[in-house]
Amino acid sequence: MQQTRPYQICVRCVMDTTDPEITFDDRGVCSWCTRFDVEISPQWFPNAEGERRFSAIVEAIRQENKSKEYDCIVGLSGGIDSSYAAYVARRHWNLRVLAVHVDAGWNSELAVKNIENIVKRLDIDLHTEVIDWEEMRDLQVAFLKSGVANQDVPQDHVFFAALYACAARKGLRYVLSGGNIATESVLPTSWGYNAMDLRHLKGIHRRFGSAPLRTYPTCSFFRYYVYYPLICRMRVIRPLNFMPYDKDEALAILEKELAYRYYGTKHGESRFTKFFQNYWLPQRFGFDKRRAHLASLVLSGQTTRDEALRDLQQPLYGEAGLREDKAFIAKKLGLSGAELDGFTHMPVHDHSDYPSNAALFELKNRLRPFLRRLGLGVAQK
Repeated sequence: MQQTRPYQICVRCVMDTTDPEITFDDRGVCSWCTRFDVEISPQWFPNAEGERRFSAIVEAIRQENKSKEYDCIVGLSGGIDSSYAAYVARRHWNLRVLAVHVDAGWNSELAVKNIENIVKRLDIDLHTEVIDWEEMRDLQVAFLKSGVANQDVPQDHVFFAALYACAARKGLRYVLSGGNIATESVLPTSWGYNAMDLRHLKGIHRRFGSAPLRTYPTCSFFRYYVYYPLICRMRVIRPLNFMPYDKDEALAILEKELAYRYYGTKHGESRFTKFFQNYWLPQRFGFDKRRAHLASLVLSGQTTRDEALRDLQQPLYGEAGLREDKAFIAKKLGLSGAELDGFTHMPVHDHSDYPSNAALFELKNRLRPFLRRLGLGVAQK
């Protein structure tokens, strides 16, 4: 995307004006750094306080579910964060975990093997929700035709919709998530769009899709923000925010104890997400999500700014790897190589060009303090 103002990069982290909403103070420190210091870091407890807080949560989970088969559910994608959350829940806290994996058709072979090793070595049960491929394919092609930035909406929406629906069916209130502050404190909203906007998803599919979504799991605004948290009293817990989570150390533990193998890139467990983040976003919109990931690591002290800048100089894709992934994705989506290339060169569109619940989300954000007191919104701790 074209810059509408002079280029600037933060002097503390590596975020820059490719985030159109970023601002800088008179020292050259960006708004993400300020937000981390003021709003985010107070919610992270990488210390004895975190141990105490999470211990109390675990005790409440155990007491509530002592007569049930499971204590909690964990969404298991096969990525490092969700895998380590499952590891911590089982090995450190001995929770009876049900792992839920949503197979949307894009698992790499390595991801499948990693998930098999995780559940076997942790001795936990696995429920796999397999999404109808023809419906998934039609929805993803519709999003490609739409030209919007966040091409992962079809996957992300169904992951959460199926996960929370499974928790509700099992009568389990506690869902463990691998989401964390240490590695994900920076994520510009302008680089994507809320995957839980069902009106937006259906609007794009209605315009560009060719087949009905009969079995694809969905989650409405009401269900996500009212039914699950208020009626089901569901709570999403992020264990990694209660410990000094270091991604390299976590990977080393997973490799040693669970025979885990690294994908070489963030979200490499999904063939499509790898292509979307490493090619679609930077080529079409000028967004390099590595910048946000690395900025998060700088702020949590897991890397230095100089190291992050060096990492950003590395190519996102090797020529052979890109050629292989494009051929794989085109074939799986039932497209020719020329058709896929055509989508990556057509005019871009903003998510606001299509129907959405953006006004509802904006209202929710403004009322967030009040809604939290009422218990509305899928509550997270």
